[in-house]
Amino acid sequence: MLTTEDRKEIVEKFGDKPNDSGNTKVQIALMTARIVDLRPHFEENKKDHHSRRGLLTIVAKRRSLLDYLKRKDIESYRSLIAELGIRR
Repeated sequence: MLTTEDRKEIVEKFGDKPNDSGNTKVQIALMTARIVDLRPHFEENKKDHHSRRGLLTIVAKRRSLLDYLKRKDIESYRSLIAELGIRR
């Protein structure tokens, strides 16, 4: 589970301002952190399909935000996926 301090660090690292939680890059980074945080839960609970549906919703939302960022600012998109390690 992401703590308030973890969220604050992500916002400060990826945002333009300290309280810039609405920035696309910040939202993508927060979603990535949630996805990574949920991975051990699904390794333990393989039949938890209700939570898996929520995970897929988060992944789809992140995908649409990544597509938006790619259309608007390709350099920012490339640096973000390299920093987060989303793609290989």
